[in-house]
Amino acid sequence: MSLRPIRRALLSVSDKTGLVEFARALAERGVELVSTGGTARTLRDAGLSPIEVSTLTGFPEILDGRVKTLHPAVHAGLLATDTGEHRSTLAAHGIAPIDLLVANLYPFEATRARGASFAECVEQIDVGGPAMIRAAAKNHDRVAVVVDTADYAVILDELVRAGGTCLETRRRLAAKAFARTAGYDAAIAAFFDEARGERFPERLVLAAERIERLRYGENPHQEAALYRWGPPRPGVATARRLQGKEPSYNNLLDADAALEAVVEHADPAVVIVKHANPCGAAVGADLRAAWEKALACDPISAFGGIVAVNRPLDAATAEAMGALFLEVVVAPGIEPQAAALFARKPGLRLLVLDRLPDPADHGLVVRSLAGGLLVQTRDVGADDPASWRVVTRRAPTEAEWADLAFAWKVVRHTRSNAIVLARDRATVGIGMGETSRVDAARHAVERMERGAGRGPCVVASDAFFPFPDGLEAAIAGGATACIQPGGSKRDAEVIEAADRAGVAMVFTGRRHFRH
Repeated sequence: MSLRPIRRALLSVSDKTGLVEFARALAERGVELVSTGGTARTLRDAGLSPIEVSTLTGFPEILDGRVKTLHPAVHAGLLATDTGEHRSTLAAHGIAPIDLLVANLYPFEATRARGASFAECVEQIDVGGPAMIRAAAKNHDRVAVVVDTADYAVILDELVRAGGTCLETRRRLAAKAFARTAGYDAAIAAFFDEARGERFPERLVLAAERIERLRYGENPHQEAALYRWGPPRPGVATARRLQGKEPSYNNLLDADAALEAVVEHADPAVVIVKHANPCGAAVGADLRAAWEKALACDPISAFGGIVAVNRPLDAATAEAMGALFLEVVVAPGIEPQAAALFARKPGLRLLVLDRLPDPADHGLVVRSLAGGLLVQTRDVGADDPASWRVVTRRAPTEAEWADLAFAWKVVRHTRSNAIVLARDRATVGIGMGETSRVDAARHAVERMERGAGRGPCVVASDAFFPFPDGLEAAIAGGATACIQPGGSKRDAEVIEAADRAGVAMVFTGRRHFRH
């Protein structure tokens, strides 16, 4: 039978949002309410008369509440089917069926997220709740299970319209319930792995919560959605969209690339991204100055680009940005006048964060491939300039050091093979995603000539120069100093080429490929 009435409901929740109103609506429709200690107190305080689970089971809550619903009177009521044998068994033991379970779990994820002690986190691992949820979801043919307060309205709507719940709804709620317990267990497993320092456990369990469906994927014929995964970290997935239509898959990838790049800088900074690569980046005395310097790098590519800033957006910067068509702007806040200026461009997606992500945050990067996943740690943390080595006869000047440090922060967020040319802490030419490093250098120089103009600059390379030709191409374009990891078999030849040209070169000893 598809339609099932609700005669008895068991309510056991930690999140009591909307609980009283929902329970009252059930009681008004003749539903008998059963609940656990804290939930029962809340309902009684609201004038309702729930039956305590301890009354149902004939056994008190014990072990500081660790054991209260783990009893046959509860689980038999949830798991019994309509077969004659099950009905007879319930009758023989004086157990009444339960038609609706409302349960949300101890707040383990929230407790972990606020940095609670190991012992406190362990105490927030729910045992009875997941057991009841799984029992009710398994028996969805007869029982409805609610794990999300947003679904209270679904149950009440069906009770009003049809007098019971339909099978389609119960199956949807069962799927949601199993996903919830799976996600809960995944968070607990990750917590224990983290506590013992294991980044790559034998079984990697991932659980993510859908935030929204996207307009489309990489192409309009592909479907896509945005999910939040792991402990909350500020970023594009947690940003609020203040205006603009739904983002696409590509919009969010580019916004993430821009945001992760801009937070590397302490001074006011702007990063413009196109197709997951910076096409302009700069720091300045303020955001407006940084914007103008970043835009000058490659104004053609910046059209339709994605922009991230590391300061709240002010009116002067918003006005300057408004002169160019942009897809997305990401900022850690926005001034009212700036928001009013952007509102004149309703197609612009404006994403605002409460705080910026920390570039030193650890975590995992997960990418799919046919039949599996690739998992690695994030490329985190600023390189230590104190460990850098000057390998040429000439050391960089003070101004060159500042530009080299800036360029090194940008090149690590540029797809390999990557070459970044910088001047006055702004990119003036970027070569990215090339199959040879010399081509990346040549294209960086070409972009410099097309945009900011040829002139003295520094060059950063995300990996070593395998031959002197890439460095020589940058020098021909005006490079006076170079920063690179070093480590090539031909390092001596590359250093010799730098010395011949009077170019200063610094080895960082650390590569930053980005595929």
